[in-house]
Amino acid sequence: MKLDTSPTPPTALKRRLSTEQLGRSRTDDYAWLKAANWQAVMEDPTRLPADIRSHLEAENAYTKAVTAPIADLSKTIFEEMKSRLEPLEEGIPEPDGPYAYGHRYREGDQHGVYTRYPRDASFWPAADPDRTHEEILLDADALAAGFRGYFDLGDVETSPDHAWVAFTVDRQGSERFAIFVKPASAPLSEAKPIGIVNAKPGLVWARDSRTLFWVVVDENQRPFEVRAKAFDADGDGRLVYREADPGFFVSVSESDSLDWIEISAHNHTTSEIWRVDAHKPDGPPLCFAPRVDGVEYSLHEQGNSTYILTNRDGAVDFQIMRCLHCEPEGSNPDAPEWVPFVPHRPGTLILGLSAYKHFLVSLEREDALPRIRIYDMREGSVPPETQQVVSFDEPAFAIGLRDSAEYDTTHIRFSYSSPTTPSSLYAYDMAAKNSRGDRTLLKRQSVPAGHNPADYETRRIHITARDGATVPVTLLMRAGTKADGSNPCLLYGYGSYGITIPAGFSTSTLGLVDRGFVYAIAHIRGSMARGYQWYLDGKGAVKTNTFNDYVDAGRALAELGWTSRGKLVAHGGSAGGLLVGAALNQDPDLFAGIVAAVPFVDALNTMSDATLPLTPPEWPEWGNPLEDAGAYDNILSWSPYDNITSGDLPPVLATAGLTDPRVTYWEPAKWVAKLRDHQTGDAPILLKTNMEAGHAGESGRYDRLKERALEYAFAIAVSE
Repeated sequence: MKLDTSPTPPTALKRRLSTEQLGRSRTDDYAWLKAANWQAVMEDPTRLPADIRSHLEAENAYTKAVTAPIADLSKTIFEEMKSRLEPLEEGIPEPDGPYAYGHRYREGDQHGVYTRYPRDASFWPAADPDRTHEEILLDADALAAGFRGYFDLGDVETSPDHAWVAFTVDRQGSERFAIFVKPASAPLSEAKPIGIVNAKPGLVWARDSRTLFWVVVDENQRPFEVRAKAFDADGDGRLVYREADPGFFVSVSESDSLDWIEISAHNHTTSEIWRVDAHKPDGPPLCFAPRVDGVEYSLHEQGNSTYILTNRDGAVDFQIMRCLHCEPEGSNPDAPEWVPFVPHRPGTLILGLSAYKHFLVSLEREDALPRIRIYDMREGSVPPETQQVVSFDEPAFAIGLRDSAEYDTTHIRFSYSSPTTPSSLYAYDMAAKNSRGDRTLLKRQSVPAGHNPADYETRRIHITARDGATVPVTLLMRAGTKADGSNPCLLYGYGSYGITIPAGFSTSTLGLVDRGFVYAIAHIRGSMARGYQWYLDGKGAVKTNTFNDYVDAGRALAELGWTSRGKLVAHGGSAGGLLVGAALNQDPDLFAGIVAAVPFVDALNTMSDATLPLTPPEWPEWGNPLEDAGAYDNILSWSPYDNITSGDLPPVLATAGLTDPRVTYWEPAKWVAKLRDHQTGDAPILLKTNMEAGHAGESGRYDRLKERALEYAFAIAVSE
């Protein structure tokens, strides 16, 4: 099956812009695609200038014409994806006080309903098929029907007294959310806006069940303030915290014990936490420990101590420290020191820590495989025999540790899956005396269209990168697939911010694998697959290691026979789009095609524009080309938009969201126009812009599958 190469692509006008920066010059023919009023467009897409709108619509028409031969395949893949989702999917309600809270989908639902039951387990869904005891707190599909166009439900939070429900809604895809509140037992019609329309999605209730805390977004889309007010009060709320440094983002959350409202100011490498007494929400925030460049920490109260997950004192892969009767630094000149509790273990990355009344629980990763470690604190000390480790034996798998709504509990929940094994949700009794704890299966993901794990095979291989580094790669394929070079392969990667792609189960990928694809995930540097140092070895001045690892993984898959050159499709989104864009420049002949979803490809220009939402906070990741000539030269050396060379390029499918505040629409638009300038072959270079959505594309459960279905249909077409 082929794409239609007969339509003529749009030709973007060239309006050369020259920039002088740090004694260096660069030119850009397509800078005009960035709307001068881009902030206004984020709020109201109808304000997009006519010439830019005309060009993006022409690109969409061209993409539709070129992909017309695969439209039926795309629809078929979408229906297959849809058929693998439980139409009546329902989670296991989570206990919280007198209730158990849950979420479920009715047939055809895009967003589902939020529910609660009396805590008694006998009233939960399995024992209550008629839902006699179910209470619907929020019907999200009915809510969405009241808004035209885009709809994204950000957060749903019930007050501590269980009387109120607060929720946030984004109506543009620009990630500016409005806040609403309704009585928990009242119909949706009683939901009222509280006058806040420029918030991030997350909400936190104070313990008085009246006061809400939220994060405010500024005119440049940056979360920079925390405000609070009684939900039924007038006005914009009381200013609790304002961040003066545009390089730091702000977030707000609850502490593990629920006694504190925690305000985090952070970038990718440094953090600072301020705390407000959740029982006295009008009180001032107190800084726990002032920021130190390169030091990250999080706080977890257990017993009479605060346990701190941190990389302080050179703990590259993080350690757990303890502070007895700890107070905010500066409030007590004789405050106790932080002392090691779980010392740093190089190569074992502590990803997260949760505290409970009698236990500490950490999530770790070693050589790209996760595990849960539980510390029993009931005896006041933690000798090795009081530790429990939760892990599994497959060659590649993913574990997700669920947050609990309750602090005084002996039970945690975690999910487990592998590329071949659907997700399972377990309850684990931390107080059990046996070596494995009391592990209870609560729910196993069903695949209505049918799924037999024995029909598939997962492998974890290691390839050697050009500088000798060993890079893990996870493979999923049909059982019995031969390494004879005949297989098409989709190679997925990300490789930035320390984000590690888990080797978990995805119903979406099965449509590719069932059609003979090998699906591969490259756990490259820039992620934390092999520890925090693995991240450091793929950022800043050594960012090219990320791109080299990915290209070397693709070459190795061909050399090992899992695919062959020209049958490999590159796939990445956001910073993963940067990855595949750089890989395209480095070895275009390796790839049958490139799928770049909302790709961050214009790195030098974006990192040189301090007004953009993510630019100052991301200078620690990429470097600051406004002030550092070395950073300028480094970014220039790999930025996909700045390193395109003429040649017979493979087909490219790029996507964008008009109101995307993370990767702005003009990055892929400019990149596609410039790629066409350098294309000497006849393979199409395509751009599909969602004119009513942002970074995440469509928000509905099923609608978001349509975009992935097109990407996979494109991958199949170009690899034949």
